[in-house]
Amino acid sequence: MVEQSETREAGLRLVRHRSSVPRARALLRAKLGEWRAGEAPSDVAELVLSELVTNALRVAVPGDRMIGVRIVCRERGASLRLEVSDAGGGRPVVRVPGELETGGRGLMLVEALAYRWGVDERSAGIGKTVWAEVVAPGTVPEPVGAEAEIAASTVRPGQSVRVWGAWCTVRSVRSERYAWGGLTVVIGLDDGPGLRMDAAEPLLVRDGVRPTAVGDPVVAS
Repeated sequence: MVEQSETREAGLRLVRHRSSVPRARALLRAKLGEWRAGEAPSDVAELVLSELVTNALRVAVPGDRMIGVRIVCRERGASLRLEVSDAGGGRPVVRVPGELETGGRGLMLVEALAYRWGVDERSAGIGKTVWAEVVAPGTVPEPVGAEAEIAASTVRPGQSVRVWGAWCTVRSVRSERYAWGGLTVVIGLDDGPGLRMDAAEPLLVRDGVRPTAVGDPVVAS
C-alpha cells in the first residue's frame, strides 16, 4: 500500500507521432492504478498531459529527437506533477485563437485546469520542459518552496514575487485580454506599482506569509 508521504514517479520516451498522445495517457492510468492513487484527479490529469504532449509534437526540433514524459505522484495522487520535455527552442505562450480556428487552445486548457504550470530549461541537453501540477479538489498543494519559477498566470495572492531586486507580496491577480486576443496578467503588490505581463512570462516566486489556498480567483475582465 502507498503511504501518504510517499512519492512515486515514472518516465517514458515517446516518438514524434500522434499515437504518442494516447500512449502517454495510458502510462498515466496504469501508474495511478499501480500506485493505488485513489485520490488522483485522473480525468483532469489525462487532459492536461494530452495537451502538453500534443504541444510538444508540434514543436520543430533537430533530427528525430524524442519527447520525454515524467509523472510524479504525491500523497496517493492528491498532487500530480506532469512534465513533458522536447528539444525545441522558445517558450510556449497562452493565446486565444480566433473563432474559426480549430486548434490553439491547448495551453488555455492547461492554464485553466492546472494548479500551476511553467517552463524550465533542461538541465542537460537542449530544449525545455513544460510542467503542470494538478491537485485533487479540496487539496492544499505543497508549498512552492524557497524559490520557483512559474508562469505569471499561475501566481496567487499571498505568494511573494521577486521584482526590482526585492521580494514583494502579491495582493491581487487578475487577467485581461489584449485587443488582438492575447492574455495579460495584472498583479497587485503590497509595495510599489503593480505588474502587467504576458500570462506565460516567468516570475520567480516563493510562498508568502499566509498559505496559498486552492481556488484563489483570477478574474478575467
